[in-house]
Order: sequence, then structure tokens, then C-alpha cells
Amino acid sequence: MTAPVFVVDELPSGQTEFVLDGPEGRHAVSVKRLRAGEAVVLTDGAGRWAAGEVVAAEGKDRLVVGVGDVVEEPVESPRITVVQALPKGDRGELAVETMTETGVDAIVPWAAARCITQWKGERGLKALAKWRATAREAGKQSRRVRFPEVADAATSRQVADLLARADFAAVLHEDRDYGSEPLAAAGLPAEGEIVLVVGPEGGVSPEELALFEEAGAKAYRLGRSVLRTSTAGTAATALLLGRTGRWS
Repeated sequence: MTAPVFVVDELPSGQTEFVLDGPEGRHAVSVKRLRAGEAVVLTDGAGRWAAGEVVAAEGKDRLVVGVGDVVEEPVESPRITVVQALPKGDRGELAVETMTETGVDAIVPWAAARCITQWKGERGLKALAKWRATAREAGKQSRRVRFPEVADAATSRQVADLLARADFAAVLHEDRDYGSEPLAAAGLPAEGEIVLVVGPEGGVSPEELALFEEAGAKAYRLGRSVLRTSTAGTAATALLLGRTGRWS
């Protein structure tokens, strides 16, 4: 089992010991029940991290850690961004959690035309905060030190702009009346940006498909079965990670 990961605002520099307190310290001491001699990893979630060893656990929320040198995790290439249409209920957090665990680099919430859920006002801000908190916790759980970025909710026009800048742009779309190619056979770049669009349960509208095609995105399918919007992004990310060599 690899060492548990804890997030800190700023990694220690030139220190041999660091005190992990607050919510992370409480989780380490009271939930994980870490003790002297056990290994941990401290990270800022943006790629910088340091290996450490527990020196002592104090009270219920203070962990004294002996810290090694700070290391910068290289940025993965090609970088994979999933544009995720807003699912119903808590399926959005499920999609973010599993995509994070799989290895996606960025997630863009998308208010698609056929989305039943719409993020507006205070409700939208709370939903976005939940997605970001989910990415952080899933990043820790999966032992990542560079967590996926969760952007502000995007309109279809903003998604098209993102697709136009990508080195490979794809829209997951399964429709007998609309031509699509298998994602498993698509030509992929060795580096740069891959952007994948996952539509809502009702599918991507013809107007959105036309807009995205104009931006340079083609329609692709995963296989014979049709996945829910909350699982399609995870399956596609796994496929792309394997095909690009990032899982080798």
C-alpha cells in the first residue's frame, strides 16, 4: 500500500519537521490513526510533493512529520480534459470522483441544452464547490499529487472554443443516424491537449454537434453498449490513457 496523501497550503522548505494540523491533521490522527514511523506524502495538489515519516501524533489533530526534499511532479502529456455535461442528482460527483481516480487532468462542467440540471446562482456555486471538493478528496484517495482542475461551468460556445484549441477533439455520440467512429481506433497525438465531450442523458443536440464539428471535433463512440453520462467520461479516459501510453 502506498503512503497516504495529505494536502497542505504550502510545502515546507528547508525544514526537517512539519506539523500537520487542522482537518488534515485530524484525519491523519483520528481517522487514519497514523503513528510514529509510518510513511506519508504531503502535497499542494498542484504537482509539488514531499515524502515524509511520522515523528509523533499529538492529541486528536496534530501530526509531526519528518519531511524530505520537495519534488515537482512532471505534467502528464498528452493532457486529457473531459467536458462533462451536468448529470442529475449526485451523479456529477460520481463522475468527478471516478474520472479523478482514473487519471483525468481537467474537468469542465457543461450546461448542455438537454441537461435537466442547470447551475444557477447560489445553487450553481454550491454544486461547483462540491465537484472541486470531490476532485480533491478523490485525488488524495488515489494517491495523486496533481489533482484535476475543475473549471467554472461552460456554455456550448465556450466548449467549442476549447475544442478549437485542442490537438485532438472528440464528442462521444452514439446515434445510428449520425456517423461516428470508434474511439479505440482514433489517431491520437503523442503530446499536447486531448479534449473529450460527454453529453447529457438526452444526448448532444444537433445544434451542439454542428457547433462542435465546426470547431474541429469529430463524433466517436466507445462500443456497442451505451453508457450513462456519469460513467462514459471515466471509461473514455481509461481508454485514452491506455492508448497514449500513460498507463504503460
